[in-house]
Amino acid sequence: MGQYYFPVSIEKKQHVYSHDIKYTYKRDDGQTFEMGNGLKLMEHSYVRNDFVNAVATLIAIGGAWHGDRIVWAGDYADPERSAKTGRPLKRNLYDIVGDNKIIPAIPKKIYRYFLNLDTKEFVDVTKCPEEDPNQLGWNIHPLPLLTCEGNGRGGGDFHGEHPMIGKWARNRIEASYTKPKGATEIFPNFTERNEVYFAPKKVKKAKTKAKAVVS
Repeated sequence: MGQYYFPVSIEKKQHVYSHDIKYTYKRDDGQTFEMGNGLKLMEHSYVRNDFVNAVATLIAIGGAWHGDRIVWAGDYADPERSAKTGRPLKRNLYDIVGDNKIIPAIPKKIYRYFLNLDTKEFVDVTKCPEEDPNQLGWNIHPLPLLTCEGNGRGGGDFHGEHPMIGKWARNRIEASYTKPKGATEIFPNFTERNEVYFAPKKVKKAKTKAKAVVS
C-alpha cells in the first residue's frame, strides 16, 4: 500500500495537504488541467515542486510556522508517545493533526537555503544531484527527506538506505534566500541512483613479487 505524508507543525498541530496546492498540467494535445500534488513522499519531494516550496514559505522568517518543530509525517509512522508516561498512544502524528490544515501560497522564487536552527546545519538546494541526467530539474529536495518519519514502510517512499533520512525530524527549520552564517553546510545528496550517492568501492590490487630473471 502507498504511504501518504503531511508536513506538520508540532506546536500548532497543523498540516499542509498536498492536493490543496494546485498546478496546471498541459497535455500534448494542448488541453490543460488543474491538478493537486501527489501525497506520496517521492511524488512531491523535488526542488521545483510547488507543494514543497509552498511549505517553505511557512518556515521562512515571518511565516506562520517559523520557529516551530517540523515533521514530514507518514501515515505508517510509529504512534506518538504520552508526554506523561512515555507509553505509545493509539494514533500517530499524521492521524492526530486530522483536518487542521493551512493552505500556503506558492512563492514566486524557490527558497535556496534550509537551516536547522537546532543543529546549526544547512543545505543548499542548488547543490542537489540530478536524479535523471536526461531530464534537467529532477533534483530530490532534501527538506521532506530530512524531516520525514515512516519512510520505508509504504509504496512511494524513498528507496534505499541513507543515514540522513529523518535526521532533522522534529527540529526547527528555517527557509531563506541568503546563505546562513555561523552554520555548517551538509550535503545529503539524496538520490535513488546508487552510483551517485554510494561511492564505488576501491579494489585493492594484489601485490606481486618480481620474478628473478634466469640468465
